[in-house]
Amino acid sequence: MLRFKSRNKEFVFGQPVVMGILNVTPDSFSDGGKFNCIDAALAHCEAMLDEGASIIDIGGCSTRPNNVIATESEESERIIPVVKSIRKHFPEAVISVDTFRKNVAEACIAEGADIVNDISGGLFDDEMLPFIGQNHIPYIMMHCVGTPETMHQYKLECDIHQTVKSFFEARCKRLETFGDQQIILDPGIGFGKSQQANYQLLNDIDLYRHNNLPVLIGISRKSMIYKVLECTPQEAENGTTVLNTIALLHGADILRVHDVKRAVEAIKLVEQSGRFGSAQRP
Repeated sequence: MLRFKSRNKEFVFGQPVVMGILNVTPDSFSDGGKFNCIDAALAHCEAMLDEGASIIDIGGCSTRPNNVIATESEESERIIPVVKSIRKHFPEAVISVDTFRKNVAEACIAEGADIVNDISGGLFDDEMLPFIGQNHIPYIMMHCVGTPETMHQYKLECDIHQTVKSFFEARCKRLETFGDQQIILDPGIGFGKSQQANYQLLNDIDLYRHNNLPVLIGISRKSMIYKVLECTPQEAENGTTVLNTIALLHGADILRVHDVKRAVEAIKLVEQSGRFGSAQRP
């Protein structure tokens, strides 16, 4: 079960939820430049909420392979006005900000964001975990290796479950020195892992789930899909739905996706299957 508190509200979800991706960048790997103005971002946010997204994840710094990482100033200029505008137009929306920079996270929280989604688990900015911990902000902790510039050069393979679990144990311990925390785990599928490791992480979620914390799976349009299917990222939605379904069957709590409607449908069907799938044959 996913449960967290933000803005003096408690959010409780009794089944897996969908996090809709809103990239406000010119260079994201599958939708760069489509939503990097306020009106387009608001329209896409509204569409995802209507389709059933429980969380909107706003990113202003693309970390796709071989990309030039945006500066803190560039990221702030992209993401902060969008957070502010979405909070104004959709006051009940749950807003996540996809950033590894403490200053960007702090500014977005001040404008009404609820969750910080950090691809580095606090490794890229030493001030991130103290900020999160002291303010008890809901925090998505992703497993990562290297730096923003080098993390895609790694191809971790050996004992991947223990590697990821050990990372979570160490980073959670650090964060929890500030008191009780609201942590969501993300194994970082597609970030510095081999194809084999990516599929192992998808299929064995409980082998690295630390302390029974909720787990987010973000595989939407990634190379583990389109390279196998020999298609483009934009053509990988059916494959994304297939793997999201597998993730749900193995215990995923959040699906981070571009196509909200298909992910919501996957959750409904898996829930229905679970409700009626154990009936005994006569």
